[in-house]
Amino acid sequence: MNNKIKAAITSVGGYVPPDKLTNFDLEKMVDTNDEWIRTRTGIEERRILKGEGLATSDMVVPAVLELCRKRGIDPLEIDCLIVGTVTPDMVFPATANIACEKLGAKNAWGFDVSAACSGFLYTLTLGASLIESGRYKKVVVCGADKMSAIVDYSDRSTCIIFGDGAGAVLLEPDTEGYGVLDSILKSDGSGCQFLHMKAGGSKKPATIETVMAKEHYIYQEGQAVFKFAVKGMADVSAELLERNKLTGDDIAWLVPHQANKRIIDATAHRMGLSPEKVMLNIQRYGNTTAGTIPLCLWEWEKQLKKGDKIVLAAFGGGFTWGATLVKWAY
Repeated sequence: MNNKIKAAITSVGGYVPPDKLTNFDLEKMVDTNDEWIRTRTGIEERRILKGEGLATSDMVVPAVLELCRKRGIDPLEIDCLIVGTVTPDMVFPATANIACEKLGAKNAWGFDVSAACSGFLYTLTLGASLIESGRYKKVVVCGADKMSAIVDYSDRSTCIIFGDGAGAVLLEPDTEGYGVLDSILKSDGSGCQFLHMKAGGSKKPATIETVMAKEHYIYQEGQAVFKFAVKGMADVSAELLERNKLTGDDIAWLVPHQANKRIIDATAHRMGLSPEKVMLNIQRYGNTTAGTIPLCLWEWEKQLKKGDKIVLAAFGGGFTWGATLVKWAY
């Protein structure tokens, strides 16, 4: 075996809740309208996880069960589960721990990764390195967020953007050159001021005052984030192609984080990709934060061909951003 072990994606699962929140529903809640939302973001509706006591883990579980069913494996075969999320069920224990218990994945260890909208890319790189080390054979990486839990539905600038959902992929060792080929991941903490949640952490624990002041919701300065995101996501995707001596012609699909259609268009343009090579489902699900990229893979799975080179790209709060090159394995 001369070839180096790579981490190949061998199965994909996804889950979106049944309840829809349309632009027309939002028109009744805040001062906005369907046309404004569509032209600025590309979003028409999003899914909301409703039900007493339902949390992020309740979306992780069906996504992982689907992936196991497609691959013909039992959750007991999973070695490790990594969940990228900023809406964990609880501060601790990790959502991955809770999900493993619900899945019956008794042989798996697991943990959460907090990287906002780049959560899936960060977990994918981590999961790939566990496979590449040779120590683990089946690692599941998941991006999942119940954004409705931290959205202020009286704030028209943020409530129109986010939805709930989860997607997961199974990583297994491959020695034929398929799998995660390269990743460029970046972070810049100076972006914190533009996109964060003010209270609920150790800096500002929950008090009656923080709750009354609505400090447990997403705070975003949209224009600043938009400017950074357009540049960050486009730059890193172009850098990834250059570093691997590839052009847009070599790429079968761009799998972009679904934050805003204008950011996605800018990234595709920078890579020299035509619109038909770009996965886009923002109109149906909105921004599900760490869930967007794996949900795209889940929806487009049947169109992916063995050997396809795809680029996954994201930008999120932190700031965190990155791009990953994958050679599709099935």
